[in-house]
Amino acid sequence: MNKYLCTLMIAIIAMFMAIPANAQMLKFGLKGGVNLSELDTNIKSIKENSLGYFIGPMMEFTFPGVGLGADVAVMYAQRGKDEFKMEGIEVPLNVKVTIGVGSSLSIFLAAGPDFFLNLKDIDLLAIRETVDGYEAKDKKAQVGLNLGGGIKIMRHLQIGLNYQLPLGESFTFKKIGDAVKEDAKYNIWQLSLAYTF
Repeated sequence: MNKYLCTLMIAIIAMFMAIPANAQMLKFGLKGGVNLSELDTNIKSIKENSLGYFIGPMMEFTFPGVGLGADVAVMYAQRGKDEFKMEGIEVPLNVKVTIGVGSSLSIFLAAGPDFFLNLKDIDLLAIRETVDGYEAKDKKAQVGLNLGGGIKIMRHLQIGLNYQLPLGESFTFKKIGDAVKEDAKYNIWQLSLAYTF
């Protein structure tokens, strides 16, 4: 799965690099922000909310005159905390619709897939102590669906709010001596700030 995720990330970046660098169509920038992640599972002892962050370079492509475009970012991201903390590379790819509401202000809606590759090894012993009677396994490659929107100010500054719906599990828990498995997924709200040049 990691091999396929890396191949897809490279293909996405190559696609954007192949687009002619017209100043009206393609912009580069920096994106960062905070996320509120909830580890959603039926195991009540590990439900938690936690703050994390993300930051990295981005590219935005816009078709002139129609308000339709897309953006991609390659970011270092952190989600969760303590023994459930994950750190790695996040690659969101969003289709954007932008509507101008004035000469220097516009609103946008965005949606698309989000790919996350966890690079941090989890502490299995700490998790076993926290979730008594369970063994855990984390999923290194995760996919989600972004749904969000925001505002653009002076065509360069973007403030966005995004919900990331998980399309697979982040952790799998198995009760010791039992075949029954429980999944845990990170539902994530993201508040972002981006600047394009």
